[in-house]
Amino acid sequence: MEPLKHECGVALIRLRRPLSYYREKYGTYTYGLDKLYLLMEKQHNRGQEAAGAGVVKLNAPAGHELIFRERELGKDAIAKIFAGIGERIPADVNSMPANEVDAFTPYIGQVYMGHLRYSTTGRSGISYAHPVLRRNNWRSRSLMLCGNFNMTNVDEMFERVVASGQYPRFYNDTNMILEQLGFALDKENHRLYREYRQSMRDPALAHAIEDNLDTGRVLAAAAPEWDGGYVMCGVTGSCSMFALRDPNGIRPAFYYCDDEIVVLASERPVIQTAFDLDAGDIRELAPGEAILVDKAGEVELRQILQPGRRLSCSFERIYFSRGSDADIYRERKALGALLVPRLVEMVDGDLEHTVFSYIPNTAEVAFFGMLEELERELNARKLADIRAMAASGNIGDDELRRVLDRRVRVEKAVIKDVKMRTFIAEGDSRDDMAAHVYDVTYGTVAAGRDTLVVIDDSIVRGTTLRRSILRMCDRLRPARIIVVSSSPQVRYPDYYGIDMSAMDQFVAFHAAVKLLRDTGREQVIHDTYRACLAQRDLAAAERTNCVRAIYEPFSDDEISQAIVELLTDDPAHPVRAKVDIVYQTLDGLHRAIPGHRGNWYFSGDYPTPGGIRAVNEAYIRWYEHDFGK
Repeated sequence: MEPLKHECGVALIRLRRPLSYYREKYGTYTYGLDKLYLLMEKQHNRGQEAAGAGVVKLNAPAGHELIFRERELGKDAIAKIFAGIGERIPADVNSMPANEVDAFTPYIGQVYMGHLRYSTTGRSGISYAHPVLRRNNWRSRSLMLCGNFNMTNVDEMFERVVASGQYPRFYNDTNMILEQLGFALDKENHRLYREYRQSMRDPALAHAIEDNLDTGRVLAAAAPEWDGGYVMCGVTGSCSMFALRDPNGIRPAFYYCDDEIVVLASERPVIQTAFDLDAGDIRELAPGEAILVDKAGEVELRQILQPGRRLSCSFERIYFSRGSDADIYRERKALGALLVPRLVEMVDGDLEHTVFSYIPNTAEVAFFGMLEELERELNARKLADIRAMAASGNIGDDELRRVLDRRVRVEKAVIKDVKMRTFIAEGDSRDDMAAHVYDVTYGTVAAGRDTLVVIDDSIVRGTTLRRSILRMCDRLRPARIIVVSSSPQVRYPDYYGIDMSAMDQFVAFHAAVKLLRDTGREQVIHDTYRACLAQRDLAAAERTNCVRAIYEPFSDDEISQAIVELLTDDPAHPVRAKVDIVYQTLDGLHRAIPGHRGNWYFSGDYPTPGGIRAVNEAYIRWYEHDFGK
């Protein structure tokens, strides 16, 4: 119910034919640019803080620009970018000679790069927007870079960059990666220079370096030092293009290749839609694998990094990625269906007096899955009743009609009022305003008798539940409110691209701390702090997630009940109905989404040493700055 800011979106296109080919077949030289726009718009859900687009021209003559880039901030960044690009392209471009367009027309080239950004570090501004550039007078040393990534070892990366003799101007993971790749790119250029310098002279020597540049070697030199989740995309000024996925497959990457194009994006259905393809035409980049396209447009898949445990981000499937992907749609329905046995048990099988709804729209697919399973449950009951009636001989039309007319009660009980804004008020007044961001449909619930069940895809902070949802649902006067999360309890920070990196962001954490205090186990809080401090002196391979100790004394149900107490403990705005919260189990998550077992934010099972170090440090910060306040 609280929108998460999350990992970014990437898009790459390499045209493999001359520009004249696309003009003749598709009627326009802007074929690549048009497809880039589609890929970015269809991934708009992945980043609404900033966007950027870049184009590299292979055939720009000396003295003319060969790398073009536009970046904008805000939710309308994509529209601004392409409006600005459109102003730079002549209106009559499609009537111009191909060689003139190829050489001089801005933003029409051979490689197209797009990026959509959500900040996961709190840093914002145009300087943090991708693509980022490293310019050089040699085309093979220029580099344009974008990525969907978050690195957990920026300190170590910075130290290595400085130790190599470089002097970084900025301190963040994007610039560290740009410096490392740039350094490796220079070394690859030097290697080729030494190989060819005896047999040729410039400019033939420079062209030979461009023709034989091995970006796979560049990645192999830099990437082993990265700890994090990433899809790293780059292109040189000579149009050598690459994309590399992290060895645990944390961040997603899909690609398609034919004799006309190579295309890569963060989500499969956007490629399907933009190029009118079947799902089977599109491949997923394997963990640690890179797709490499050289200056001539030749494509190679190469294993750059040894694959680790495959821990693809499960939040991608639950929440972030577009539900139009066939597999994701099926998985989200399964998440909803798996909750039904517990729900039926909680309402004592009384479906007649239970109303089902969902909040927000991203939970709709899980709701459909829950509804289908409820209907199967009800149909089984109907069948049993009909068999019993047949056995007793009491099977008249009225009795049959009464059984067959029973339905799962589905209502649009809660509606988000998109026109409401709360930026004027502060303090308690702001909370009062926030309570009206959602509205209810009166008459959908029988006051004092019905149970209202609302499903959400995730409950992280619980602030929207406390300030708005529970209070609005209570206006319907249900006897009971059951809030259902199709994902498990979010207990731990993420350091691989989702904007939740501090312990105090999680209502489950606050609930566990409350339970420790209420049950006389506060010593666990202090012991965990000392254990986290001791981890600082250990080698990376020896570190463990000490924060797990906070949750270990309690069952999931005990923590859920403590969450309810935290969310309803507001004497000024009491909730009259009885409230319960039901979370998906880890077992249910894995059953619904077997191919994406990355669940560290639920389980604490971090895929890299950097994540383990970061969670312990997050607990230390919480203990030293927030505990006891």
